[in-house]
Amino acid sequence: MKRIGSILLVGLIFMVVLSGCGQKSQEDVMSSIDKKLNELESYRVNAQMTLETGEEPQKYDVEIWYKKPSFYRVKLKNANQEQNQIILRNDEGVFVLTPALNKSFRFQSDWPENGSQAYLYNTLASDILNDSDAGFEAKENDYVFDTKANYQNKNLARQEITLKKKDLAPKQVKILNQDMKVLVTVDFSKMEFNPKFDKDAFDMERNMTAAQLEVPVIAANSAPLEVLYPMYEPQGTGLSEQKEVSDGKVVLSYTGEKSFTLIEEKSETAMETSAPVQVSAGEPVDLGFAVGVMTDNTITWSHNGVDYFLASNDLSKEEMASVARSVYGTTVK
Repeated sequence: MKRIGSILLVGLIFMVVLSGCGQKSQEDVMSSIDKKLNELESYRVNAQMTLETGEEPQKYDVEIWYKKPSFYRVKLKNANQEQNQIILRNDEGVFVLTPALNKSFRFQSDWPENGSQAYLYNTLASDILNDSDAGFEAKENDYVFDTKANYQNKNLARQEITLKKKDLAPKQVKILNQDMKVLVTVDFSKMEFNPKFDKDAFDMERNMTAAQLEVPVIAANSAPLEVLYPMYEPQGTGLSEQKEVSDGKVVLSYTGEKSFTLIEEKSETAMETSAPVQVSAGEPVDLGFAVGVMTDNTITWSHNGVDYFLASNDLSKEEMASVARSVYGTTVK
């Protein structure tokens, strides 16, 4: 009996050792991610992004293309709206396109290397590799990393990044605030590593034309303007005046310690021949529901058929972005 017991004990220890050998450590996985990133030539992936920052969840379909070394195409579309936006990066710069309005802006920007991007595999992998204190959990089919975040929206403090074990493809990203509440969820699908792209796949004019064929240019809107109000107001600041300056255009004036002006106007389609507006002293800003144009004192964006212009000499860039992200209220705060 003792001999049988000894044999069983040795067998059990051997099985435990084998099981341990099959599990990769956090360092092993991070080394594999680094190798994957360095060898990556291109990728294409779809995603659905859910924002929990407004009065109700907003869902967006996202299509991402990447080609080494720094060509990007990100197409964002509200699941319930026809209007979409495209962010492009090519040798000519960074472009923000709104095809339904035939509007485009060009920047000399280091986007997307200037911060975390929830839907870009490159920046997610870099966030994992650059966080020496990242949390790690190996599940049956996935690896889960808990890392610091570096988003333009400083309210987004941490992120939970889930990668598939079999090929390290992204599966899901959850972005949390400082209270550990999930504000953004990105679910990935149809990840394809190293696909071949056409020569002009990242060309601005081709993408604008192709997108307009999918979504017709918006016609003149006869519906009355629905005024939206920011749900975030800096302390000591409040709405002092609301003025309709013309049909379909409203000016909201906020005064106090951090005064600002918000102009809302029904969108008008630009002329077909208009070239991209060069923004020499600005950068694209991710508002969650749209990509806007930020300068030192202003943010402009379009959403659901309305153009917004926010201006202030008192707000910092981060404060302006916080106000802009909160413009969804139908009544004054």
